[in-house]
Amino acid sequence: MGIKVRTQSKKVDKAWLNQHVNDPYVRLAQKEGYRARAAYKLKEIDESLGLVHPGQAIVDLGSAPGAWSQYLRRRMGTDPASGEVRGRLIALDLLPMDPIEGVQFIQGDFRESDVLQALESALAARGLAQLDLVVSDMAPNLSGIASADAARITDLVELAVDFAARHLRPDGALVVKLFHGAAYEPLVALFRQTFRTVKTIKPKASRDKSSETFLVGLGLKQGGPTR
Repeated sequence: MGIKVRTQSKKVDKAWLNQHVNDPYVRLAQKEGYRARAAYKLKEIDESLGLVHPGQAIVDLGSAPGAWSQYLRRRMGTDPASGEVRGRLIALDLLPMDPIEGVQFIQGDFRESDVLQALESALAARGLAQLDLVVSDMAPNLSGIASADAARITDLVELAVDFAARHLRPDGALVVKLFHGAAYEPLVALFRQTFRTVKTIKPKASRDKSSETFLVGLGLKQGGPTR
């Protein structure tokens, strides 16, 4: 499907628009039917570490518009006999997300306790006592004020780590997006306290000018920190 370019004013940054339209990952996403070029960030992380397999139980946090869920769903595959998804995937986002076959979507703010409860209730209803993988592309709206942005980023990542620590299998994995800045080193330290192995990855699909990077935690430490 095509990718819509939304602008908040009629004064479009032509240089950015030209770069976006000619971006090889944007074109590849259009060709392969992904809703956003972000799919290739997760694809590279997965291919590097072998995270996603058919039959897994996965939660996708910050899922809209759905490119990561699309990638995960494709990797899970379909049982040829029953036609059912080979695995279980629940996605959550504050924004609406168009349906994806085989993906259960919950709309709400992950920072709100009632939304988190709805997610945990959905896991229990589907018999998902433990998850194989949690992925988070959540990111706050950055204000440009370093201290405020660091606090917002920290809050989201800490929530994801806490959720993963309570729901992952002992050998499960967590992938989160974060940004270089004041929050970076403390969050890397939190990952190292929580997981046996920690990887930092800057995918090729992540634009050079972006300060984003991805942290991957593999295998929970016993007695790791929770909030």
